[in-house]
Amino acid sequence: MEIKGKIIVALPEVSGVSKASGNPWKKREYVLETAETYPKKVHFDFFGERADQYPLSVGDDITLSFDIESREYQGRWYTSIRGWKAEKAGTAPTAPVDVPIPPVPDMTGMAADPDSDLPF
Repeated sequence: MEIKGKIIVALPEVSGVSKASGNPWKKREYVLETAETYPKKVHFDFFGERADQYPLSVGDDITLSFDIESREYQGRWYTSIRGWKAEKAGTAPTAPVDVPIPPVPDMTGMAADPDSDLPF
């Protein structure tokens, strides 16, 4: 899913160590405001290596690609918006490297055979 808007809050990075695996983790949280007639505020985060991959600042106009996750804890349900990509407005995605196209071979000697059954 995608949403466009402006970053209005950049919360401090949160980190810790997983009790289950003992691996370190971190996340960065932001609040985005949409540019609609009735703007909406959306809280989201980047988790793990994506926290460093997409550094955002207050005032950045972005397109956020995200997943919505819900989980149950002690009979209550909690929903989070987990970002997986952010593109800043005005920055085009990286273009592929130009690969030269080989020239088209000369086919003048390959005229259609009038006795052929082929339609081309």
